Amino acid sequence: MLLELTVRNYALVDSLSVSFDRGLNIITGETGAGKSIIVGALSFLLGAKADGDVIRAGCEEASVSAVLGIPPIPGSELACWLAERDIVPETGIPEDGELIVRRSLRRNGRGSIFIQNTPVSRSDLADCMALIFDLHGQHAHESLLRPANHRKYLDRFAVLEDEAVAFNALFRELQDKRKRAESAVISEKERQARREILQFAVEEIEKAALKPGESRELEAESSRLVSFEKLAGHIESACENFCEGGGAQIAALPLIRKTHSAAGAAAALDTGLSALANRVSDLFYEAEDIAQELKTYRANLSFNPERLEQVEERLAFINKLKKKYAAAPAEGALSSEDAILAYKTEAETEIDALSRTEENREALKKEITALEKTIFEKAKSLSAKRAAAGVDLSRRISAILTRLGMPGARFSVRLEPKNSAETGGPELLPPERPSANFVIGPYGADDVEFLFSANAGEGERELARIASGGELSRVMLAIKTALVPAESSAADASADTLIFDEVDTGIGGEVAIAVGDYLAQIGEVKQIFCVTHLAVIASKAHNHLKVEKKEQNGRTITQIRPVRAEERREEIARMLSGDISDAALVHADELLEKYGSRRYNL
Repeated sequence: MLLELTVRNYALVDSLSVSFDRGLNIITGETGAGKSIIVGALSFLLGAKADGDVIRAGCEEASVSAVLGIPPIPGSELACWLAERDIVPETGIPEDGELIVRRSLRRNGRGSIFIQNTPVSRSDLADCMALIFDLHGQHAHESLLRPANHRKYLDRFAVLEDEAVAFNALFRELQDKRKRAESAVISEKERQARREILQFAVEEIEKAALKPGESRELEAESSRLVSFEKLAGHIESACENFCEGGGAQIAALPLIRKTHSAAGAAAALDTGLSALANRVSDLFYEAEDIAQELKTYRANLSFNPERLEQVEERLAFINKLKKKYAAAPAEGALSSEDAILAYKTEAETEIDALSRTEENREALKKEITALEKTIFEKAKSLSAKRAAAGVDLSRRISAILTRLGMPGARFSVRLEPKNSAETGGPELLPPERPSANFVIGPYGADDVEFLFSANAGEGERELARIASGGELSRVMLAIKTALVPAESSAADASADTLIFDEVDTGIGGEVAIAVGDYLAQIGEVKQIFCVTHLAVIASKAHNHLKVEKKEQNGRTITQIRPVRAEERREEIARMLSGDISDAALVHADELLEKYGSRRYNL
């Protein structure tokens, strides 16, 4: 629902901020005060096209922002929409339950749109706002004009939404299984060729007898053999300097040995030197171990040209396998041998899968057949329930339209079998079908569309061909009234806020009373905004707001504010007679006393 609206530099609006409540919010004001500007600002926020003409004269940018209260319903269409775009946390519900939407437009035609702090396109804004708002007026893009929504309205009325959602899940499961079956349809020749390629790879890798880390060890050994002369010279120098000495040069080990003997003798005379003597002793024994290892390494050091050739051949062979079976390793990836062995494991798994492909295909085919039969039966059940509900909904809406001043109006729900040639969508032709025209789609086998005739003697037509905004608003009012019981009990209702701009066009008397009654009734479960010129409708408001035009600093501005108590009484009187006379005030008191605190259960 809309909690707060802020408008700046839009048309005649300089700056206004107004808060709203649940229920029926009535907007009134004198002709030309700017009521249509408020609706236009809302339409702008809902994603309508706009150009620089909407920007207040003398300003460079117009902006409209809103704080929206979001129902805490994880898994709802709105929650999923928000979560998919990372606008809110994974649940799709803002932490504080509020969503902030901002849209601005500059004179050069550029602008910005944000939902929370995420920039979005105008089409995304319109998609999101359509899940929260429903705007009904002659120039609005009403959801009622989109036949795709008619099935949703009918299912809500018939309490079939959960069944339709479950059906859609089965339909998507069937689509997935069919795709898997199609990808598994490989000719026996192709399967055999693939199996032979994989088998050759497995045998070649097995024959190679790779060991993890082998190439690194071979590279180290190759480096030693290639640099043998330098390595031997360094080892010989180390042995001379550390172990043996030569000529006048004294090696390190004999000096450490003498130091060890002297430190031990000194410690025998002064026990305070014991710790130091022990450290020298540890150094001596460590030096002897080093000397022994150096001599042993020198004794075993030899150059083997044949071994170098073997190492290089083995490395070349491993690199060949690496190019064939292992992708270039990324940082932290598997070693060459591990990657090759991993390919071998994957190849063995694929060989096993190819060997069992026919068995799997047959099992998948049986699953698809069983699922098709289930979907076919459920589609028939949904169609029967929708047909019965369509008759009831048509009768109920036609009766409401009569009360709304359209006695010759006829409303009907048309259900027709889907036609794949018309929809072009991913439909399913069931295996056992009564006719070639029976096609099943994501939500059943039905195309649902509302038909309407405003006057007796005229044929019923699609709602999209209705020209009158007032008629269209009353049709939506009738539909929403018929859906009130379902909306009250639904956990995930459709758009939570409805805006009616021309619902009172050309009506009065008892019809106006009925329109007000139905608006107030829907207001018990929805947030309603209604612009009206009729006092009898305004008197039924749960919240009354007045639009005024004023002069400020030599400029004309439009403002909107809530009116209550005496001020509301005077506004109702003005709407009745054009002025605030005593008679008009008395009549206003009568309307407010009769309808002001009434609750509706029609």
